[in-house]
Amino acid sequence: MLATTGLREIRTNKFRSVLSFAAVAVGVASLIYTLAQVKGMQDAMDKAMDLLGPGRMEIERKRDYVSRGLSRGLTTEDADAIRENVPGLHMVYPLIGRWGATVHDGGKKVEDAMVQGITPEWRKRDWVYTLRGRFLNDWDMRSAARVCVVVEPGGWIKKPFWASFWNWKSEFEEYSARHDLLGKDILIEGRIFTVVGTLKNPPRDEDPRWFSWNQPGIVMPVTTFQRVLGNQDDSAPLTTVESIVVDTGSRASVGITKSRIAALLKTRHRGEEDFDVNDSRDMIEGELAEAKKWLIAAIILGAVALFAGGIGIMNVTLATIFSRIKEIGIRRAIGASRMDIMAQFLVEAALLGLAGGLAGIGLGVLGLSTFAKPADRDIATVAWYHGLIGMAVAAFVAALFALYPAYQASKQDPVEALRNE
Repeated sequence: MLATTGLREIRTNKFRSVLSFAAVAVGVASLIYTLAQVKGMQDAMDKAMDLLGPGRMEIERKRDYVSRGLSRGLTTEDADAIRENVPGLHMVYPLIGRWGATVHDGGKKVEDAMVQGITPEWRKRDWVYTLRGRFLNDWDMRSAARVCVVVEPGGWIKKPFWASFWNWKSEFEEYSARHDLLGKDILIEGRIFTVVGTLKNPPRDEDPRWFSWNQPGIVMPVTTFQRVLGNQDDSAPLTTVESIVVDTGSRASVGITKSRIAALLKTRHRGEEDFDVNDSRDMIEGELAEAKKWLIAAIILGAVALFAGGIGIMNVTLATIFSRIKEIGIRRAIGASRMDIMAQFLVEAALLGLAGGLAGIGLGVLGLSTFAKPADRDIATVAWYHGLIGMAVAAFVAALFALYPAYQASKQDPVEALRNE
């Protein structure tokens, strides 16, 4: 009965009703957007961690560290020492790279290739590629063979609108996507290499990796990189590397393994702690923390919109009461209690809130499909319960702000209300 009366009032005053729930709709849309982003980021992090491995760590050069001249920095020998002295490791490989390398394919010059020196254990990492030809092997490492594998960028299954306006590939990635380099001899920084394999990345919108944007264009044996391309720091030893990637194979052993590695490297580096041992989960959670700052801003904006919507509903409810004082008097005269009067207006406000919530859910989903596209994939995930949360919040806010007007309506004197024209 109360719901029917409330719906009739909403239909009778359509324009006023739309104005009332518009701000609520914006607030709910912001809430849906934020909840979907948070859930999507958490799901993406879980998938990324499953792919990375539960015990992934990365040992890197410490930034802005001023050496006392005792340490040689991170080297391939450090990676060998970790493999030999820290038992039970699933994976250990050194890594060195160079941005902006120049590649020649025949007479064609291509810029901006990211080249990395790796070991065959690199294949144990987040492997999502389709391989043609072969990958690097132990013989390539031992002989410092001039071979390489080209990593081709992934395309799109469903290309987002912004991808037509923003070139997200380097010049070399564009070239390798259009030309088959398998089996060819190419020049990298003026040195000849044979492309023995190609790795095709998955589609950008289905790539489960968290740091999928930070992928090399060419990989080669780290020994080849060090001997042929050399280190960009001329004063560094030949075997210097930028980082060492380690996977313990178990999340439970990360803490003790980090301590063992740190102690081992400090000894090898003659007391200099010129390195950082970073847990991949910590790095991803750091990225999440940065993203959540923007989501908190969205929540605040949504809360402001919901507050404004609540104020609007309160004002409309007050105006409705003044225009329906005689109706209130008639209802009180035929036996309606004060609680009945309060319930009537609270139900009408809640229905307005539900209407705003429903509109907000549609607006939020539309916003996600249009704007929630990060640089490489859409990570927003709308769960079924997000809609229930949005509807419940909208109805609660509307009823809360209508509480005072409804109470005022219930205090109307029946005799005075009947005299009102």
